[in-house]
Amino acid sequence: MINLYWENEQDKYEITDDHINIIKKCIEAALSFENISYDCEVSLTLTDNENIAEINAQMRNIDSPTDVLSFPMLDGTNGAISPSAEDFSNGFLLLGDIVISFERAKEQAEQFGHSLEREIGFLTVHSMLHLLGYDHELSKEDEKIMFEKQENILNSISLTR
Repeated sequence: MINLYWENEQDKYEITDDHINIIKKCIEAALSFENISYDCEVSLTLTDNENIAEINAQMRNIDSPTDVLSFPMLDGTNGAISPSAEDFSNGFLLLGDIVISFERAKEQAEQFGHSLEREIGFLTVHSMLHLLGYDHELSKEDEKIMFEKQENILNSISLTR
């Protein structure tokens, strides 16, 4: 079971139930693909380019907008997580926070020629893998592993390009 807490901090686009359902489906697919059997909790913020640029500057010292940011609560490497009792709240494993620029997702969907749902799904799966300890910036091999997993997860729920 997934507990998704989400908030909309942008007013440029309407966030529909369909958008949130795609995000939940992607979170569940990532957890299933990684054989995570715990009930998990994820916090999601949907924002715009201006706000995500501020967060990016504050948290990563990068003064520009990005599409998604991930803030894991657990230490892990390539899906190997070992939670302790302190990592749970009300029976849910606290995985961390995802911040998606909905504005950037819309721009990228148009740029790449696929649906907004596919782009939101990609960003969600990408971020979930970060919450589970994957990091494509460590090495080319880690990047290959993470990107293959992303595609496999998205394909498993028919969110193809």
